Amino acid sequence: MEKQYTPKKAKAAQLSNKTADNKDAKREQAKTTTNSLTDNFKITSQPTSPSSNLSSTSSSSQPQTPQPQSSSSTHPQHKTEDKSEKEEAKPVKKETVKVKKEEAIAKGLNLHASKKHCMYICSFIKNKSIDKALSELQEVIKLRRPIPFKGEIPHRHDDGMMSGRYPVNASKQFIYILKALKGNAINNSLELEKTKIYFASANWASRPQKRGGARFKRTNVLLKVREFNTQNKAEKQEMKGEKK
Repeated sequence: MEKQYTPKKAKAAQLSNKTADNKDAKREQAKTTTNSLTDNFKITSQPTSPSSNLSSTSSSSQPQTPQPQSSSSTHPQHKTEDKSEKEEAKPVKKETVKVKKEEAIAKGLNLHASKKHCMYICSFIKNKSIDKALSELQEVIKLRRPIPFKGEIPHRHDDGMMSGRYPVNASKQFIYILKALKGNAINNSLELEKTKIYFASANWASRPQKRGGARFKRTNVLLKVREFNTQNKAEKQEMKGEKK
């Protein structure tokens, strides 16, 4: 048998006819499935009373549009409830009351300064206010005020002082400690006008060893501040003057 050759246009026409037939078959199948589903739905949703039958038929003929629920009736209530719950859940902050302390302390550990110089600066600072001690030590750094030392030390004397020196390095270290002491006094709610340095001491710290057996200079310094009533002293002086 010889093969029969068809032109290209005829082949294209045959293919288009086949696709059209397939589409029509699919549409008919879809219609049949929808009709069967609607029939089943009507059978299951048939009411008992005739009045309800009429209403159901009228409602089935018209397309039902879903009515959106009003958000104002539901959401604001939930929001108000959530806000009230959050307000109730928030913890109440307790007001912390600062307790006034009697004294304030500042330490200087392992200072690179001579213990002898620190001892004389402690005796020079004692029974003075913090601001006064700071101003006088700044004068020591500028070589305007000597600190009294023991022994015969030439060319470092002042009024009412036999001998003295200018320990610049040690006084610089003390300025840092006095500033820390001032901050601690403010934190402890002490009045700076009434405070005085009533305790000042300098002791040896752990001294590292040098080559050859010598040791470096290391000192520990402790300063304490307390409030003093100046009015009582003035009243006592007045009482003494009246008695005389």
